[in-house]
Amino acid sequence: MDIKQLQYFIAVSEHMNFSKAAERLHISQPSLSNAIKKLEHEIGTPLLDRNTRNLQLTEAGEVLFERAKVIVKNMEVLKIEMDEVVVHGTSEITIGVMESIKHWLPKVIANYKKDYPQMMIHLVDILGSKRVKKSLKSYKTHLIITNQLMDDPELEVKTLYEERLVAVLPLHHPLAKKETLSISDISAEPFIISTEGFQTRRDILNTFEQAGKSIDIQFEIERFETAVSLVRENLGITILPENYLQGPTAKTIVKKEIEGANLCRNVYLVYLKNRHLPFAIRQLLKDVLQFFETKPM
Repeated sequence: MDIKQLQYFIAVSEHMNFSKAAERLHISQPSLSNAIKKLEHEIGTPLLDRNTRNLQLTEAGEVLFERAKVIVKNMEVLKIEMDEVVVHGTSEITIGVMESIKHWLPKVIANYKKDYPQMMIHLVDILGSKRVKKSLKSYKTHLIITNQLMDDPELEVKTLYEERLVAVLPLHHPLAKKETLSISDISAEPFIISTEGFQTRRDILNTFEQAGKSIDIQFEIERFETAVSLVRENLGITILPENYLQGPTAKTIVKKEIEGANLCRNVYLVYLKNRHLPFAIRQLLKDVLQFFETKPM
């Protein structure tokens, strides 16, 4: 019994059709049938009931199917980890990021690159809790910086800092003259908000609900950049992390504190607990954590 046989058996079990499984595996149907028969011969018992109109797994087949999926997945993970065990300082790292970290992550990376100049760093947008979990568990990313609160025993979650959420208005909006705003002030304004699945959206909606105010949602977005563009065109107002509004962006809009509303969010560093991370990647993880130990937000 080898990995290829298990992969063939998994494909047949998932499709319950030899021709479809063969097409997925890019082999001929007779070759696949012979491979499954050989596997059954080695095990000493039928794995598929071929006497019915449709293929069905036997009891032995059901057991092998569940175990085989775990074995094949572990082998795929092992290959990835072995590929990553490379010479010190020469490797690649993929980091899932969100928009509001643009003011500090480049500083960490610039310092890190002094010791690891050959490290190729991939920065990819990973938004929403489902995407965070899927990306880490499928080994697409090594670590993710997110505001999504992860409750998953397979994930290690480190709190980096807390950031305030503020109202964002067009430069010449009538409310821009007020020093601070209330939920009542903005409840009748056309509102720009993140789509379903984002923690910031849930936090904002909860704040309006607790204040007993409705919210007039006119736009749903995934990126803060889009929200700011809409605000600049006087199409509505929004609530965004204050850290995102640093730099040139701050000159194109008005930001206001929302009084009486505990609008803030935590930012987390998340990675897979049982994944082997090469030394160079573990060092970057350590650098991120140390950055906030010495420079609290």
